[in-house]
Amino acid sequence: MPAADQSLLPDSQSRIPPAKEASRIAGMFDAIAGRYDFLNHLLSAGLDNRWRRQAVEALQLTGRETVLDLCTGTADLALAAMTGQRRARRVVGIDFSAAMLRIGKMKIAGPGITLIRGDATRIPLRDATVDAATIGFGIRNVEEPMSACREIARVMRAGGALVILEFSLPQSAALRNFYLWYFRNVLPLIGRLVSKHPSAYTYLPASVEAFPSPQDFLQLLRNAGFGTVRAVPLTFGVVYMFVAVKDS
Repeated sequence: MPAADQSLLPDSQSRIPPAKEASRIAGMFDAIAGRYDFLNHLLSAGLDNRWRRQAVEALQLTGRETVLDLCTGTADLALAAMTGQRRARRVVGIDFSAAMLRIGKMKIAGPGITLIRGDATRIPLRDATVDAATIGFGIRNVEEPMSACREIARVMRAGGALVILEFSLPQSAALRNFYLWYFRNVLPLIGRLVSKHPSAYTYLPASVEAFPSPQDFLQLLRNAGFGTVRAVPLTFGVVYMFVAVKDS
């Protein structure tokens, strides 16, 4: 989420996608892990907690499920899946940032959540061993999103639901212009000052603008093995919630 280099964020469709090599992205998140949660809440005005609750609600959990939380980071979404009236029996959180996982483990007070260091494109779980899956603002950081979604389909039982939260660009022209101004100027400045990282908060706007449109991402999910898919705009389209069900 670094200071927006305008050369990376042209207004045309020919945007230069940010580099997403796994080692580079893992190193970036390791560097900002200590301030990550604070900045998430600050820069989203606290809306990130609501978005996670909505994602868990969309899974319609019954208390019997094993849920995979891929790109779990500091485990906020994994924790959300273990609280409230609708909760999982067990959550397995996977991320490639060791520093983020260390912070996540410090936040887990009880049983039911297991955090594992791993690659989203090579999930260290057996076939058909989870009932549902979530990704909170992490799929755009994966170098090969299709590979990650196919891996989720592999480890998920037939009929299981996948819910993905991801940032997007509002459809309203006025809101979109304000959002881009905030994304390119205010967010990177605050992120840089608080995190002390020179580029992490420039990466965020670049990665969001380079991410596929909601319709294109729905097609990716279909191609990965999910039959019923839908995209739900949240907060005026600033965030999209993608809900996909694996074919039987």
